[in-house]
Amino acid sequence: MAELNTVARPYTKAAFEYALEKGSLDQWSTMLSTAALVVQDSAMAQVLNNPALTSEQKAEVLIAVCEQQMDDAGRNFAYLLAEKQRLALLPEISLQFEQLKAAQEQSVDVDLTTAYPLDDQQQEKLAQALSTKLGREVKLTSQVDKSILGGVVIRSNDLVIDGSVRARLAKLAEAMNS
Repeated sequence: MAELNTVARPYTKAAFEYALEKGSLDQWSTMLSTAALVVQDSAMAQVLNNPALTSEQKAEVLIAVCEQQMDDAGRNFAYLLAEKQRLALLPEISLQFEQLKAAQEQSVDVDLTTAYPLDDQQQEKLAQALSTKLGREVKLTSQVDKSILGGVVIRSNDLVIDGSVRARLAKLAEAMNS
């Protein structure tokens, strides 16, 4: 996993700097996420891993599928990745691009897991508290998982705040067993 991250980083950085310079972060975000989804498709993976196809042909197949989302710069990026045999990195490049974009926009995506659904007012209050704590605009995505019993689990990139009852019970059990 760390290897993919390291290999994808220069491509991500180049794409991000280009998109930032051209003022097209949202367009590149859409383009990269679409291409990443296409590359992850099992049928497309078979085509892109076919040794009988040249790198140019592989890029053309990807471009044909993503045609409506790709501009000229995106097509050139696809040709470059295909030439370097790096099309499989598109999901990682897309992920890193989104992280750079969020940092640039001073926003962060937060996944919230609760045992019971929260109403809009509760979600807004939690988002404001997290925004104050993290110093960024928070985009909250919530889901319900009854297995946590109560409390909340907050995830954002490498930050995890586990305030669930399940986690507290596990800590208590560990303390009693030691």
